[in-house]
Amino acid sequence: MKHTISVLVEDEAGVLTRIAGLFARRGFNIESLAVGPTEQVGVSRIIMVVPGDDDTIEQLTKQLHKLINVIKVTDITKIPCVERELMLVKVSTNSANRGELLQVAQVFRARVVDIAEDSLTLEVVGDPGKMVAIISMVSKFGIKEISRTGKIALTRESGVNTEYLKSLETKV
Repeated sequence: MKHTISVLVEDEAGVLTRIAGLFARRGFNIESLAVGPTEQVGVSRIIMVVPGDDDTIEQLTKQLHKLINVIKVTDITKIPCVERELMLVKVSTNSANRGELLQVAQVFRARVVDIAEDSLTLEVVGDPGKMVAIISMVSKFGIKEISRTGKIALTRESGVNTEYLKSLETKV
């Protein structure tokens, strides 16, 4: 199972290196990593997506707590969250299929950020599932390049679990 870990750290040199080193020493892969400043000056939030079972992730979070400059570690996998990614995808196109590609972009609310004779670059923002879906739809045109930010997430103060709501919609 993939776990989403939120880590608040003091904004100091070497913090990310220590965290990455901890994962490397234990043979764990970080599938997604996003780091940025928070609302509090001098504090950064790191969002990591890490594969592993519950016991292993619990052990990793305990180890993260012991690191210098780590303020708070939370496994937010099972907590209602708002999750987003940003992706730029450059897709092959020509005059014959450009209209179809633009329709796909419109369905996914993707923005065209660059256009050339033989390609179109789209900016896509959404949850990780949306990224997978649009990649599968545009792959038939031929993907030239992809750049993704990795997942960022914040817990929902409302406590509304959108995954639960989606499951109700599919039953109706």
